[in-house]
Amino acid sequence: MTATLRQGTRRHKIVIIDGPNMTNLGARNKRIYGAINSIDELQQFSKDFGEQIGIEVETFVSNYEGAILEFIHASAATTDAYIINPAGLTEIGIPTKHALSETGKPVMEVHFANCDAPPTAPRGLPIGPWKSVFRSSVTGVAMGLRQYSYPAAILGLAMALDDEAFLGADLGTAT
Repeated sequence: MTATLRQGTRRHKIVIIDGPNMTNLGARNKRIYGAINSIDELQQFSKDFGEQIGIEVETFVSNYEGAILEFIHASAATTDAYIINPAGLTEIGIPTKHALSETGKPVMEVHFANCDAPPTAPRGLPIGPWKSVFRSSVTGVAMGLRQYSYPAAILGLAMALDDEAFLGADLGTAT
């Protein structure tokens, strides 16, 4: 599977950070969050997918922004890229946005729901749409796919990390 999906063979390390309210995953609105029963189940699902494509996935979850900031600061030197589901920090997580930006690493924002959709949409949030403070600084976004937003982000980052030109290598001058 690895050879057909990825250009490279390096075992990149991608860290997934889940923010406030994600620890309550199994008890959340099934229309939006589907049948996944717990944050532990989601973390294992993500690690298993990473393993299938030759990526090391580390996970972290906290309901406290301070703990998230400390984790980002401590992990930056050993991480190739980040995936963040800011959850309860989506509209207010400026310090987390800054910490991720300052790592200089690519970052994908993920959400189970389509945060841009109205509440009546199949994957829209009952209190949405939300304006993410992260969106303007992340490398990409995967949302509205429930738990499948996570493997989409893992694969996208893995392919981007394998492609030196994608993440800023000198592409030469335009002709």
